[in-house]
Amino acid sequence: MAAILIIDDERSIRNTLKEILEFESYKVDLAEDGQQGLNMALTNTYDLIFSDVKMPKLDGLEFLVKFREKNQETPIVMISGHGNIETAVESLKSGAYDFIEKPLDLNRILVTVRNALTQSNLVHETKTLKRQINGKKSQMIGESSEIQKLRELINRIAPTDSRVLITGENGTGKEVLARQIFESSNRCNAPFVEVNCAAIPSELIESELFGHEKGAFTSAIKQRIGKFEQANNGTLFLDEIGDMSLAAQTKVLRALQENEITRVGGDKAIKVNVRILAATNKDLHKEIEKGNFREDLFHRLNVIPLHVPALRERIDDIPLLIEYFCKNICEEQGIKEKKFSKAAIRKLKTYPWTGNIRELRNVVERLIILGEEEISIEDVETFVS
Repeated sequence: MAAILIIDDERSIRNTLKEILEFESYKVDLAEDGQQGLNMALTNTYDLIFSDVKMPKLDGLEFLVKFREKNQETPIVMISGHGNIETAVESLKSGAYDFIEKPLDLNRILVTVRNALTQSNLVHETKTLKRQINGKKSQMIGESSEIQKLRELINRIAPTDSRVLITGENGTGKEVLARQIFESSNRCNAPFVEVNCAAIPSELIESELFGHEKGAFTSAIKQRIGKFEQANNGTLFLDEIGDMSLAAQTKVLRALQENEITRVGGDKAIKVNVRILAATNKDLHKEIEKGNFREDLFHRLNVIPLHVPALRERIDDIPLLIEYFCKNICEEQGIKEKKFSKAAIRKLKTYPWTGNIRELRNVVERLIILGEEEISIEDVETFVS
């Protein structure tokens, strides 16, 4: 349901607009002067604002200028019973979406509302797409010595084609590290292909990695290009490689040794030029002892070992991570950015964070949704178990 704010010093105008818009199923708030309207507009989130021009305390044009200094997106429709061309032009130049003269015409009002909300939705969708695109630029948040060392190593290894094995607990950000290596590499304009080895059934992993020919098995109704071919001249990220079956490990080893693969059901060797980044939360030395992981594959992958520290090992980074997540989550949810009190942050630094950064992000999102405008220590104690 779209939320609309009506700012007008005439009660009859406010109530008439409210009745019309609520009949159309919009949520409507009212303000009786420009200053009250500005306070409400800056405190709450609205999809559209109607503002009279002539008002006490703060007139409509002053409201428009002050609000636009803080918010460049919400459409504002100016209304006036003393309208003239100069006022209309000044309103539009100052950032108004439209200008409507009194007495208000019902059809004009409804058409304007629909058009303004459509534009607002398009702006929101565009921002979302931009965030998604920009979100591909990965970054490690933090200034701890552990993170600074990782950044230094990334700067040194990213421009090379050396294989990297990233280790660390679940939720520490191994994928973020892999993407940052890719984005800083000479292959950054080529494909980055990710495979979660733990999420693919063992009987399908070979087809996923190397592809298959039509008729290779019962459900192979057409040829499939595997991840190695998709990543040709780019980077292949093998996430949770410790969960890969031994049969698939053997084929991966051959691909790394010979820089070529063979599709399932095929006999043609296909040359591939792929940089391999791998990650696991398992101790591969122990997996080798148990017979679950090939030692020769481990040595092929472990050219550059990188370990991502657990969050409990970099507690001083928690305030920066909270600030980063808070800003991103509020943008994603389309709400005014909230703040965390110093006491709340101190409290959050005392938690064990067994789920690491992933768990912290979930907690920040929960507190933003359920907490007050400033997240307090009481909010943390209430909503974080």
